[in-house]
Amino acid sequence: MESSVLFLLNTSYAVLTLALVVLGLAIIFGLLGVLNMAHGEFVAIGAYCAFAVQSAGLPLFLSLPLAFITTGAVGWLIEASVIRHLYKRPFDTLLATWGLSILLREGIELAFGLEYRSVSEPVSGSLRLLGVDYPIYRILLMVALLIGFAALYLWYRRSNAGVRVRAMIANPQLATIVGIDTQKLARLAFAAGAASAGLAGAMLAPLVRIEPFMGIDFLLQSFFVLVVGGLGSLEGLFIGSSLIGGAESAGSTLMGGTAGYVTVLLISILFLWLKPEGLHARR
Repeated sequence: MESSVLFLLNTSYAVLTLALVVLGLAIIFGLLGVLNMAHGEFVAIGAYCAFAVQSAGLPLFLSLPLAFITTGAVGWLIEASVIRHLYKRPFDTLLATWGLSILLREGIELAFGLEYRSVSEPVSGSLRLLGVDYPIYRILLMVALLIGFAALYLWYRRSNAGVRVRAMIANPQLATIVGIDTQKLARLAFAAGAASAGLAGAMLAPLVRIEPFMGIDFLLQSFFVLVVGGLGSLEGLFIGSSLIGGAESAGSTLMGGTAGYVTVLLISILFLWLKPEGLHARR
């Protein structure tokens, strides 16, 4: 019983945090058709914001607005100076964002060095759930993510802004004709995707190893989720996160961490081969 509860909690944590990490990449690709190769570096910048705040002796929660604003501003500048000139040229945007990822990584290394960094959990201790002791910070993070994703889904489906976003995804040319400022929306989308990645990095900083190359793993995980779930929809994001997070958690529990990663890789390869559009691609 206890092992089943622990597995369920670990799987829930893996799925929710994976969805949080992937959200920024899904926003940018879903709205703009840009596969942002610098996504992992935005996550890393958010994590380093948390490290900087804690190193300064400030409350860790201040890292959330700092990471959101910092990465959002960097994303805004990148879209305005580089990406907006490359829309509808997917290979060029791929190369451009790959180059930007190297530039951002070198900037992180210059500012903080190559040493591993760590951030202490703002809430220590554990809580007993159904006979299992589980870290309080992980529980609070999962609750916050459930509330946040529910609010995001309602906004996307029911708000006027969500209608404009869906219109741009479905038919950008028609959206422009009916008066939607797609250029401004595109810039906001790229900035929002970058800010979402930074926020994910700040929230996960107490739970991961912080170093300049950490973004590569997050980028790969995000790509796996989009391959399985499908591109351009929140439903695909959650489906892919559930399948990839669940598979990695199960594989790691049964056979170790390496086996979990190999399981995810094999699933992604099968989807690329047999169902390249994913389980819930946009239509």
